[in-house]
Amino acid sequence: MKCRACREPAVIDIRRHNANFCREHFLRLCRDQVAKAVKEFDMLRPGERVLVAVSGGKDSLALWDLLLELGYEADGLYLGLGIGDYSDESGTYARAFAASRGARLIEVDLREEYGYDVPTGARAARRAPCSACGLSKRHLFDKAAIDGGYDAVATGHNLDDEAAVLFGNVLHWHDEYLARQLPVLAARDGFPRKVKPLVRLGEREMAAYCVLRGIEYQVEECPMAEGNRHLHYKEALNQIEARSPGAKHDFYFGFLARASERFRDGIAEEQGALLSCERCGAPTPSEVCAFCRLVEKAAGAQPVTIGRRGAHR
Repeated sequence: MKCRACREPAVIDIRRHNANFCREHFLRLCRDQVAKAVKEFDMLRPGERVLVAVSGGKDSLALWDLLLELGYEADGLYLGLGIGDYSDESGTYARAFAASRGARLIEVDLREEYGYDVPTGARAARRAPCSACGLSKRHLFDKAAIDGGYDAVATGHNLDDEAAVLFGNVLHWHDEYLARQLPVLAARDGFPRKVKPLVRLGEREMAAYCVLRGIEYQVEECPMAEGNRHLHYKEALNQIEARSPGAKHDFYFGFLARASERFRDGIAEEQGALLSCERCGAPTPSEVCAFCRLVEKAAGAQPVTIGRRGAHR
């Protein structure tokens, strides 16, 4: 197996490109794909400050590394979600990466600063764990970016993630989610710009990137993600991709090119109906935002501990 670019021994094959790559040219491919996504969707401009949402997993750490390699002023934001050993280990990887690159890592601990963690908040609010986690992340990413004067929040959603979410949204025709399924969401009052520079790269490529760059990351899946429907959608798409390389790319980018515009009216309707939360000032369709309601319900709740396999104790 030889590299398509230099004919030296290859370290990875990428079937949707019908090509193999050596270490040097694979890393260059990753940088080029991120640069292409940033330019194609006008995600970032020279001199802008970027806040990278860092989980300690391969995608977010690879994204942070790639943005630094491409010359962006990129700081990291790590949220301590309180998901047992999983969160403890994830934080360790995020801090180690930041130290290795001399990069700035901002940390927010849910328990210390807001009096709850994801397992406890989910049970108190009777939400699915992934729902409570996603709500907390979105609110705190926005707050940190605006308070810190950042131009954009970058997340590590890759091609596999976006194709799986799109698959689920199309299966159930969630118009409001389809309207927002874009690689970049523009800034508006109370919301920073949100960008996904990894949309042209897959999970396997991000894992390979980390290995080749010497980036250690949290390998385990979140113990609270068991049963998450998007994992099933990924499995289904992986089977299709195995038989038809490039299917995920064609599905996602075909949607962006040919269908996403049809759902844009949903964004305009949503934005026109927002108020300011009477407690924190965040944009919200009601008097009190969903995050403040979650904090209120979790206040004083009996803490829920969680093991590696997600079993509550």
